[in-house]
Amino acid sequence: MPRQAKGPRLWLRKERIDKATGKRISAAAWIIINGAKHIATGCAEGEDALAAQALAEYNVARYRPARRERDIEQIGIADVLMIYVSDKRDGQANKPKFDERIVRLNDWWGAKMLDEVNGETCRAYVTSRGTPGGARRDLEDLRAAINHHAKEGLHRGIVRVALPAKGQPRERWLTRSEAARLLWALWRYREQQRRHRGVDKGKVLPTKRYPLRHVARFVLIGLYTGSRAATIAVASPHQEEGRGWVDLERGIYYRKPIGKKATNKRQPPVKLPAQLLAHMRRWNRLGIAKEYFVEHNGRPVLSVTKGFAHGIELAGIEHATPHTLRHTAATWQMIAGTEPWQAAGFLGMNLKTLVEVYGHHHPDHLSSAAAAYDSPRLRVVKLEKPLETPNTIPAKILK
Repeated sequence: MPRQAKGPRLWLRKERIDKATGKRISAAAWIIINGAKHIATGCAEGEDALAAQALAEYNVARYRPARRERDIEQIGIADVLMIYVSDKRDGQANKPKFDERIVRLNDWWGAKMLDEVNGETCRAYVTSRGTPGGARRDLEDLRAAINHHAKEGLHRGIVRVALPAKGQPRERWLTRSEAARLLWALWRYREQQRRHRGVDKGKVLPTKRYPLRHVARFVLIGLYTGSRAATIAVASPHQEEGRGWVDLERGIYYRKPIGKKATNKRQPPVKLPAQLLAHMRRWNRLGIAKEYFVEHNGRPVLSVTKGFAHGIELAGIEHATPHTLRHTAATWQMIAGTEPWQAAGFLGMNLKTLVEVYGHHHPDHLSSAAAAYDSPRLRVVKLEKPLETPNTIPAKILK
């Protein structure tokens, strides 16, 4: 009778010494053994936890969930998530963030079956997550995974994900003064370094390096276009796959990266304001923006969160994030009196969202309703004498 296979397992391979020379050929290392295969983990002796994680990742990678129709009582949520990742991950705009959400979902839901998804368990997940906003975003992915599983014809039965209520729209935006302070703070900031020799030994003094100027370029693009942070990060003067392209001759910013599938996050082409276009042409001409408009030490900057936080601290501004720039651009468009449908197109924003969240900043907001009180039909009666007490209201004040 043949021996039953043990399955993948860890093995600590001892260090190898050349008997002839006495020199070490290789150090001790953890290896995954799967039948006749030996798979390196990259973990040295003493890195037991990392080796165990490598084995778990290997098992996940080799596991293939069943793709056949079954009852929801027989389907693990881990399988549903795995199928969703396999089919949809390549189309995600921000893969690292997507991976983080999937890991959180799998940690909490992975051991449960599909029929256990209900209002009670969803509310328990919100409680464990701590923040309703973050939990809602995670649960939206869980709902998408379950819906994809259903569309593939892989389960029988209806499963509904209960989402927490949406948070209030953020209305934080920067005034012109705050924006100017932020830009100056980012542009003027010099790296501080402790001197280790000379007459200034031990002193912390500024160097000739300006490490936050790339964030200043990010802020300018955000204020002038209202584009999302991820869109600005891949803006480039070169027309290449995976990049948003800025046509510096015609002054048009093609925000959607070339080759990327269109999503609900609208990224329409936009004509650049003259002031921003002049800056971008100068950055490109001087070699400041060779491959991307927001780059640091020759590399694209995919996240400016830390640099932006440092900038608002230097400028003395509170409660602002990179996304605040989009709120600011929308608010400034409304204050300037731009037609809402034009502003929505320029920002790549739903017209309904623009009007509901930012419309009250428009100088013509509800102006017709306010002007109606100037109509003769709503003229207020002129009182013969002042009221004896301020709380007295005449029985009839309108004709």
